[in-house]
Amino acid sequence: MRIVPIILSVFILISACQPISTETPPPPTAVKNSVDQKEIPLDIGYGVDGGWYELYFTDPVHSDAHSYRGGPDRELAEAINNARLSVDLAVYSMSLWSIQDALLDAHHRGVDVHIVMESGNMDRDVPQELLEAGIPIIGDRRAGLMHDKFVIIDRSELWVGSMNFTVGGGYEDNNNLMRFYSQKLIENYQTEFDEMFVDDHFGKDTVADTPNPSTYVNGTLIETYFSPDDGVQDVIIEQINNAEESIFFMAFSFTSDPISEAIQARAEDGIVVAGVMDETQINSNQGGEYDTFAQAGFDVRKDGIEGLMHHKVFIIDERIVITGSYNFSLSAEERNNENILVIYNSEIAEEFLKEFDRVQVQAEEPQENENEEE
Repeated sequence: MRIVPIILSVFILISACQPISTETPPPPTAVKNSVDQKEIPLDIGYGVDGGWYELYFTDPVHSDAHSYRGGPDRELAEAINNARLSVDLAVYSMSLWSIQDALLDAHHRGVDVHIVMESGNMDRDVPQELLEAGIPIIGDRRAGLMHDKFVIIDRSELWVGSMNFTVGGGYEDNNNLMRFYSQKLIENYQTEFDEMFVDDHFGKDTVADTPNPSTYVNGTLIETYFSPDDGVQDVIIEQINNAEESIFFMAFSFTSDPISEAIQARAEDGIVVAGVMDETQINSNQGGEYDTFAQAGFDVRKDGIEGLMHHKVFIIDERIVITGSYNFSLSAEERNNENILVIYNSEIAEEFLKEFDRVQVQAEEPQENENEEE
């Protein structure tokens, strides 16, 4: 389990990366949510309602996960079922019947449904059903991946996270999905969606034009970054460099030397480092960072489930969360369409830490440093 020193002082968090627009007056520190959190009942997985956001996690070890019903996709499908005007969806891959049926129903009742996908996954059954029904789907048709996973409904709510809308993503893999009610965040993702769907700009064709790169939502500072145009790797490294107490991460693919080097440097200064990584990627990646971390003596473990450890998450000082679609790799940085949110909120960070503890308990014990006794 993670061991973190008790924090005895409060550190003022100021984002100097981007100009700030505000929805509420900015607080001096990473805030706690002003609305009492409530658990969201799910048959499979678990969720938290914070008033202005909802946070969901999959649970692939649940005894009924094989039913492929009752996970976070149920909540997303219900939101699509309630759409009255529009559904704009960008996702790498899609095979969930719940999302297919909700999109078809929305289309049949006159809702404008638009979809952007990775071209290589458009021949799956669900996209083909949607195309045959007359729902427009635009593929990226580029060498890089359209790797985003987000949905905008009626331009009034945003769903975003690491979960592809697939059977594996919802029921076999560890994933997160967040729902936000924030016009500023929606404007950011709508701009990105229109850049792809309307302007046909993907990968290196995209430009840095996010209207509200830093904004306050209900007193919480949230920064939005898109790849490859916003320099996401540098954003993550800056957060790591500013860590004062701890760095926890959950990673599917981790091959970024610069991010790894930043973590190692902070560990040398006494910062606690722990992580859980996907075993299949550890075994298949060229230049992966797992061995480097293990040899450095970090508590970094291989995940312990049959599916994928598919989170792309950093938790800094138990107060800041980085989450989204962005794997810690060169392709994510330079070629793919990706997104991250940097969320300065202690209660949201606490929920991600609970998820970290859960996947860490399921994971293998950390590999011993073979050079320890030399």
